Amino acid sequence: MNTPPLPDTTVADAPSWAGRRVLVVEDSVVQRGYLVGLLRQLNFGEILEAGDGNEAMQVLERQPSPLYLVLTDLEMPGMDGIELTCQLRERRLTENLIVVSARDPRLLEIIENMACEDTSMGLLGTLLKPVQLDSLTQLLCKAGDRGSDCAPLVPPPLPQASLEELAQALTRKEFVPYFQPKVAMQTGHLKGVEALVRWNHPERGLLAPAHFIDTLEGHPLMADFTIDMVQQVLERILDWQSHGLPPLTVSVNLSADNLADRSFIDRLIAQISASGVKPASLVWEVTETSVMRQLSQALTNMGRLRLMGFGLAMDDFGIGYSSMQQFARCPFTELKIDRAFVNGAAQWPNRHMVLKSALDLGQSLGVATVAEGVETVEDWKLLRDLGCDMAQGYLLAKPMPAEDLVGWIRQDRRRLRALAGDE
Repeated sequence: MNTPPLPDTTVADAPSWAGRRVLVVEDSVVQRGYLVGLLRQLNFGEILEAGDGNEAMQVLERQPSPLYLVLTDLEMPGMDGIELTCQLRERRLTENLIVVSARDPRLLEIIENMACEDTSMGLLGTLLKPVQLDSLTQLLCKAGDRGSDCAPLVPPPLPQASLEELAQALTRKEFVPYFQPKVAMQTGHLKGVEALVRWNHPERGLLAPAHFIDTLEGHPLMADFTIDMVQQVLERILDWQSHGLPPLTVSVNLSADNLADRSFIDRLIAQISASGVKPASLVWEVTETSVMRQLSQALTNMGRLRLMGFGLAMDDFGIGYSSMQQFARCPFTELKIDRAFVNGAAQWPNRHMVLKSALDLGQSLGVATVAEGVETVEDWKLLRDLGCDMAQGYLLAKPMPAEDLVGWIRQDRRRLRALAGDE
């Protein structure tokens, strides 16, 4: 591949990399020289070089401490870039890693997926050749807050609350719903929200479900917890209606045990009937796992909920082994495509094709499609072009308290319409 000439200008605003040690691993002398030149423009200190993974390991083993960065090609004689990446991760020989390649982008996607599964790799990202200075700088800026002597570590497991603590928190009304908007992709209008529970802990602040939901799963307390959440959601729906908001659907997650429990479904239906909220205002989100755990009972109760007029959404579509089979046999009204296939779909061909297949399935069955984890304008545009109905993710809004929703609508109305119209 022809290597582009190095830009004549230097990067004046990169003093944070002065004195940092970096290793460039590339079997092509021309390409290696080009990458070294880019790093010099970024004011890196000692720039080491190696022609393949084996040579790189020899260089690294001679260093007194882990390097700040290893920038490596994928395809090399001897030890290739994937094996080198594994060695770096296991032996903690570098704080940060960038992988480049001129080959099939799906090979780089393998590296990205490896990093998603194991954050100890310290992967800043991947780049297609020829590497551009701006793209390289953007990746390097991801490491800016880590500090030169702080190698990335696997995050420790989150401490789980005990059942006794959760029962007390439920009694004290410490669990509250936050709401994340779901936006129509063709118009930019707000179509619904998903209710996401938070624990307003008196000492630890606002806690996400990862701190407590595993403890609740499989325990009878989950039923009371869900009923409490639904009650708060119902009150918010009535409040929004009184303030003149357009009709919105609110999605609420149901656990596997709740979904399979006939008495719980009776209790849920009675609760909503007493509230005066129409069933069509609520969408129950279930995962493939929750359906499969007790299939017969789950299907029975899902049928009852649909007959009552509630919506049903299959959450995290594509993650399970038989997602398509479960989707075809259940009366879903909504298909939520997992963020794993949405985030980066505009960049990675594999995700693009899986995403397109899921959207085609939903469209062919007349089911509303919702993309989760939309974080970039590029992914938004791809989803819109592929005909996705709704989007949910940080590009649009983070989960927010109910009282913030009206203000968010007023503030972001023009931005959302611009996204929909590509203005």
